[in-house]
Amino acid sequence: MPAFAGFDVDIYPGDTVMNWLLANTNLAWCGYYLAPAPSHPESSWMGNRGNLQAAGWGVAPLYVGEQVIPPGSENPSAWKGTQDGNDAADTMNAEGFASGSCVYLDLEDGSLPAQLAAYTLAWCTAVDARQYQPGVYCSHVIAQRVHNLFPGAILWAFKVPKVEPAFANPFPTPNPVGSGYGGANAWQLAQNVPISVPAAPNGTLKVDLSSALVQDPGAPSDPTP
Repeated sequence: MPAFAGFDVDIYPGDTVMNWLLANTNLAWCGYYLAPAPSHPESSWMGNRGNLQAAGWGVAPLYVGEQVIPPGSENPSAWKGTQDGNDAADTMNAEGFASGSCVYLDLEDGSLPAQLAAYTLAWCTAVDARQYQPGVYCSHVIAQRVHNLFPGAILWAFKVPKVEPAFANPFPTPNPVGSGYGGANAWQLAQNVPISVPAAPNGTLKVDLSSALVQDPGAPSDPTP
């Protein structure tokens, strides 16, 4: 099955860089940071959804919720998960994402203690009740546990090498099963990779690289690959 290259970066790179990437690389989709969120107050991606989708980008919304490690506020609970799930849905609506679009809860840690599990379940339940598709970005180590919590969630698993290899265009598109979790729809396979982008400051952009089974991991779809 073919896969599609994608990337995410905390701060929106700007229209010129995004247009260059779409025209000159095999990157087909991008993470889209919803903000303000508990662990991501920076809001530069906001307001760009329409232009990105019109240009042909797949867009995967990310909501960086409560964490159990810095820089999160370290306050996950079921109550807060419900509040944040509704906040994510409100933000999706305000940004013009269609009903049924997938929004990914970003869990940065590689563990899932009880309070974070309760938060994750409540977040997914609240998002689902608001007619959006819950997704979870998490370590491959806890992906099966996340699936068991909310089987309908779409999983974007991360498994990255300790020493990052060099990557060049065209970027790799391995099947997400290589993440170590066979049910993953997307796999983040590298972090903080400097890639050559003439349109970027100093000609370089640092990104996290991913591969997905679909060209638009945020689009309304059946969660079964």
